[in-house]
Amino acid sequence: MKIAILGDIHSNLEALTAVMADTREQEVTEYLCVGDIVGYNANPRECLEIVRQELKAVSVKGNHDEYIASDMPLTGFNPIAARAVEWQRNQLTAEERKYLGELPFKLQVKGVTLVHATLDSPSGWTYVTDKWAAEASFSYQLSSICFYGHTHIPLAFTRAGRVKVSLYSSLSLKLGTKYFINVGSVGQPRDGDPRAAYALYDTDESTVELRRVEYDIAKAQEKVIQAGLPERLAARLEIGR
Repeated sequence: MKIAILGDIHSNLEALTAVMADTREQEVTEYLCVGDIVGYNANPRECLEIVRQELKAVSVKGNHDEYIASDMPLTGFNPIAARAVEWQRNQLTAEERKYLGELPFKLQVKGVTLVHATLDSPSGWTYVTDKWAAEASFSYQLSSICFYGHTHIPLAFTRAGRVKVSLYSSLSLKLGTKYFINVGSVGQPRDGDPRAAYALYDTDESTVELRRVEYDIAKAQEKVIQAGLPERLAARLEIGR
């Protein structure tokens, strides 16, 4: 079985469509999502429809999913992010926002664990960028593999005794080792590579591959500007930051 794990799609239809084309070439049979289907970019409804209806992806909740689903005040929010959240709230129907609000914070499915941020405090939206933060999640991890997102930076943490961290392009999974794997971002990469990213998990071969996919960045940028969203959200797409 080949499973595509998507995350941080952030309403980027051009990136999601390109990723879907790549998953078909890779003969993917199942789709999972580590959250933040919506936020930042210009096509929240279309991306949500694809994830729910076309891919039938099992998903957990990301912080943008939660904020856009609710009417909670955005006190302390980055002004650019707050403006994008308010715009996205107005694009979605009540039913769509209800769906986002009811997504679980963490989930075990297909033999793996999904979470957007951390397993020790999944609703706290803490970033996992070092081995100490990963160690806290490992303490709550029941399966051998957990996929996560939130930072938009693909990293792999492994624990077989002590915790190690690495950038990865492919991983050969070993028995007796736990893995806490960031799948990168479909719609807003932040590791300096502007291509869309997702993880491909081959259960037969026991491998995880980070896939990078070219997409029409200029079109996605144009949509952001036309929607009246902050120009910085468009500019960052071409530099992957």
